[in-house]
Amino acid sequence: MYWYKLTPLDILMLRDAKPFSPQERAWAGSVFPPNGHAIAGALRGLLGEKKEFRLTGPLLCRQNQGQNTLYFPRPLGFVKSIPLVPLVWENKSHVHNALWDHNQPCPLVKPADASRDDDEYNSAKGQADDFRQYLPYEVVKDYLKTGKIQAKDWLVESGRHEDEPWTIETRSHNSLEPGTRQVKDADGYFVENAIRLRPHWSLAIGVDEELPTPNTMRLGGEGHRTMIEYCPELTQQWVELQGISQENFQSTHKSIAYLITPGVFERKHRIRNNRFTSLCRPYPWEWKLINGKFVTMATDKPVPISCRIRGKYTENNSIPAPQVFAAPPGSLYFLNQPQGLFQDDSLKRVNNWRRLGYSEMLWIEYK
Repeated sequence: MYWYKLTPLDILMLRDAKPFSPQERAWAGSVFPPNGHAIAGALRGLLGEKKEFRLTGPLLCRQNQGQNTLYFPRPLGFVKSIPLVPLVWENKSHVHNALWDHNQPCPLVKPADASRDDDEYNSAKGQADDFRQYLPYEVVKDYLKTGKIQAKDWLVESGRHEDEPWTIETRSHNSLEPGTRQVKDADGYFVENAIRLRPHWSLAIGVDEELPTPNTMRLGGEGHRTMIEYCPELTQQWVELQGISQENFQSTHKSIAYLITPGVFERKHRIRNNRFTSLCRPYPWEWKLINGKFVTMATDKPVPISCRIRGKYTENNSIPAPQVFAAPPGSLYFLNQPQGLFQDDSLKRVNNWRRLGYSEMLWIEYK
């Protein structure tokens, strides 16, 4: 896997999954980081439509004194810097005997050894927005090794914008009636949000193909381009993290799966006769709560993703596909023993999600 840094040469226009037209909805939103479909479309423009490749990411990276560092979305199973654990794993919790529906994911609680000093430390350091929203490679590496993130590692370092690596710029568009100074009644006015990365921040992707670099490629709308450069240090960082993760995956003990890209867990269900419907949920369908290894999760609101169906039977080789709703990056899954994903099977059609970089997980042995 080769890792590359994508540095925007201007703002990025990355439309969200909501339908948009100036007549019906005069506000166009942006989503960031871009999803795997947007990155894959940009790479196909660079490599050619028939070139097959496997994508990892996208993640963020930051350059400091000539050194590039991968950044990962913050794990969601924390209250500020205090980790949450499943109630069934915490025998000393004061609510251990509480009643809950065992057909649902287990409640999460603070560890019994979380002292009042931890809460006071967090309160003294500020609100949740003052904590890192993206964690650097060194912190994530220590998290994979020890299962813990030190309180000091959550704090934003001055001037690095680790709580907000990008800004949103609002831009309006007007079309005037010919020969007048009046805005057109139809298609005349709309507003859209654009993304501008802060200085020293870039996107990072892993591709199993060697790309011609340095180079530029179009990413998103309006023809805006990004500089793509090969970064051996990012490649080395990913190899180290993958090695630790794979070693943890071989464990037979309690484990945590750390989702670092949107997780698409979709499955068809028969509703009646030969009619089917596809449903998405925040954890894999093959992970079972009852008599299974899955215990619970820490997640947030879903990420809507608009994608396209590609194939020789579709007009122009590509048509819009129904939206899917992905689990957000940073979601944590607690299991009594590591369990792989059905979509990891390269012989299955759903492996296309993995080839586009979705549902990427790092594994931590619970300690």
